[in-house]
Amino acid sequence: MMQKQKKVIIVDRCGQLANRLVLFANFAALAEEYSCSILNCSFHSYAESFKTTRKDIYCRYPASTEKSLWDSIPGAPRAIRGTRIFYQAIRAASKLQERWSLAGKSIVTIRAKALIYPVVSLEGQDIADAINGGNIIFANGWKFRAPNWVKRHAEPIRNYFQPIDEFDRAARFAVQNLRRVADVVIAIHLRQGDYRRWNKGQYFFSVERYTKWMHELAEQFDGTKVAFLVCSDERRSRDEFPGLTVGFGPGSSVGDLYAMALCDWILGPLSTFSQWASFYGETPLFHLRNESDQPDLSSFMVSYLGEVPGHPPLESG
Repeated sequence: MMQKQKKVIIVDRCGQLANRLVLFANFAALAEEYSCSILNCSFHSYAESFKTTRKDIYCRYPASTEKSLWDSIPGAPRAIRGTRIFYQAIRAASKLQERWSLAGKSIVTIRAKALIYPVVSLEGQDIADAINGGNIIFANGWKFRAPNWVKRHAEPIRNYFQPIDEFDRAARFAVQNLRRVADVVIAIHLRQGDYRRWNKGQYFFSVERYTKWMHELAEQFDGTKVAFLVCSDERRSRDEFPGLTVGFGPGSSVGDLYAMALCDWILGPLSTFSQWASFYGETPLFHLRNESDQPDLSSFMVSYLGEVPGHPPLESG
């Protein structure tokens, strides 16, 4: 085991909310395994939405018991997050160190860059050697995964990523409204906006196709009242889902994400968004990969964040 003073610094910003949560959680699992700490200023864009990270300008995992100087200065955290100055400074330091090795072997860089590297297992010996070789480790890229460790350390990771009360209340309200009229609530992640073009539209499906899948799912709960929580990146109407009991998520990224986590099942296209909801809520998930998919309840599984969309998953044991 490594010494507690070892620090892993996440360098790159990787997409939007769910991508950053998934990456952060995988490194949190690494921190649990090696008793090191994670610093993640790349999470600043979303830090104020979570109970732990809003209190710590460095977004440390495990959560620090000591308040930093910057967090003690009124207005400083918001200014730092808004200007991204810490993030830019870390990126610059990482590049300088990798090129010039200014700090010798005490600083190490590990990489999992898009389009260059395949998915990198944090559980592998190469990563262990790199981390054990330095006191500070810069992590570049977002295709790092550790599903077995995420599964093993799921409870402290979930505790760390609790949303602030505003989003928690909105999420619970959306799901509770449906539980008043149904015995089972299924979350539908109806993602269309960027999926029209991403990966040549492979995971873009029409509302009509989602509606058919929803009817097929409802039929598997013979004699049970089923309702659907639809979370979409575009405005939706109940009229689009004839014959179904439908409600909608709170409408914010964090609210929708945590509302989905409160449901009994999750259905949606391959995405880190539904992965995170599944992991956080321990909610069985089925990822839609093509038009001909036939979601059977026996095929739904809780995600342990091992898959990078577009790449074969690292499976949890």
